Amino acid sequence: MIIGICGKSGSGKSTLAREISYMHDNVIHIDIDLIGHKVLELDEVKQELINSFGEEVINNGNVDRKVLSDLVFNSRNKMNKLSDITWQHMQTILDELINKNKDRIILLDWILLPKTKYFKICDFRILIDVPFEIRKQRIILRDNISQDKIDLRESASIEYDYNDFDFVINDISDEFKRKLVKII
Repeated sequence: MIIGICGKSGSGKSTLAREISYMHDNVIHIDIDLIGHKVLELDEVKQELINSFGEEVINNGNVDRKVLSDLVFNSRNKMNKLSDITWQHMQTILDELINKNKDRIILLDWILLPKTKYFKICDFRILIDVPFEIRKQRIILRDNISQDKIDLRESASIEYDYNDFDFVINDISDEFKRKLVKII
């Protein structure tokens, strides 16, 4: 079974997925953001980023994610370019993980999941839709970024269609998590 968990930054999607995977031995949590971070370590990707965005995206031989995010969150075209560079590598890793874990319940956790082929193969699709003010406080604590950066991230975020999801969750209480673990 493949379960897609989506939500905007700070909604709690990764926290929910981690908690479910800790409670169930047969569940694997795949945080697609982390796969995206991993592909930034590939030499081929680094070179493509330099060619597209300039030398300033590299610091001491590594991609400076802060510099890169400042560039791409200001421009949808640059965000699309970043996706064009990284997505093929991310898909390769995702396909391998899914094939390797066919005998387990797979939780795919990503803000952009609905824009991918993986959303269509999910047996269940969960949207966590938490109000912006709550998400903002979580982001401040987690990422230690300014209000301007949060607003910029929010403006670049995806809009979801509730009709695309099997479940829309507005509050992830402990009771809800226990019920979800029983279902899985």
